[in-house]
Amino acid sequence: MDVDPRHFNQVAINDNDIHNIVLSYLVHNCYKETVESFVASTGTKQPADCIEDMEKRKRIFQCAVEGNAQKAIELTEELAPDLVEKNKDLHFDLLSLHFVELVCAKKCTEALEFAQNKLTPFGKVEKYVTKLEDFMALLAYKEPEKSPMFHLLSFEYRQQVADSLNRAVLEHSNLPNYSAMERLIQQTTVVRQCMSEDNAKNGNPPFSLNDFLRS
Repeated sequence: MDVDPRHFNQVAINDNDIHNIVLSYLVHNCYKETVESFVASTGTKQPADCIEDMEKRKRIFQCAVEGNAQKAIELTEELAPDLVEKNKDLHFDLLSLHFVELVCAKKCTEALEFAQNKLTPFGKVEKYVTKLEDFMALLAYKEPEKSPMFHLLSFEYRQQVADSLNRAVLEHSNLPNYSAMERLIQQTTVVRQCMSEDNAKNGNPPFSLNDFLRS
């Protein structure tokens, strides 16, 4: 069954709900200055201790995005002790960022030693083997940015690791690891995709979030 868009206009939306959804997104992503301006202009109640928490998480996030994984780990341990050590996937990703920075700096000997001491132990677990092989393969190229594994050197990869770290820190603090806005988009997408599967029988195109946002 399809939904008549005119029905959307009949649903009342509370401004406070919208404000809280926006604030959740800003706090989640550590937009401190924007949060302060938003709270001042809307009168929305600011979560307790959120400014201090955002400042700490933002420093961690920025270190990870910049490839300074060791500093990111250090700051994370101060804020959330044992988090990195217990989260093996996250630990591997952060260590891999440092390995990549050594490779990019042409410190191949240091990179190899670091991999042998810090990354190789992960090779005992099958799910890390392929990742480990991809990272080690970077050492075989004079210009690793032109290798088949060039994506491991990208800003997008660092952003992905930084996002995972931010979510892990939030979860460690018993806070939502996804913002309310993200959850709403996820839930909307799932519902509309399910509805589209029924409509596909009538030849209607599958649901596209991008098309929906432009409509």
